[in-house]
Amino acid sequence: MARHIIASTSEIPPGGNKVVEINGRDIVVFHVNGEYFALLNRCPHAGAPLEKAACVARLTSKEPGVYERSRVGELLRCAWHGWEFDMRNGQSWFDPKRFKVRSYPVAVERGEELAAEMQKGPYVAETFPVVVEDSYVIVEA
Repeated sequence: MARHIIASTSEIPPGGNKVVEINGRDIVVFHVNGEYFALLNRCPHAGAPLEKAACVARLTSKEPGVYERSRVGELLRCAWHGWEFDMRNGQSWFDPKRFKVRSYPVAVERGEELAAEMQKGPYVAETFPVVVEDSYVIVEA
């Protein structure tokens, strides 16, 4: 799987998201609770863009009238029909055996590390010697 640099961390504020196109697919990257999650930007039900989904919490109850919120902001509720998905792995909450949104691995790396990595390759540009003679620029090919 190829790596793609999609944004600086400041471009996706806490609680925000950014949609990027990678290999013809729209992928939405969320910034939640200091972590980043990437999912295909399409609900499997009717194709709604998940960038418009509400980031919600898991709500549980051990008894009537007593509720507990957990994983605040880590669940997505589709804006069109309310289907919910786990941002960590794309798994649905309503039918986990049948429905899932494709998720992608995300990493945050320092600029110096990326620059050092890019100097190594994997691609090397073809270069040509250039000589300036009088008032003409000549490229040797």
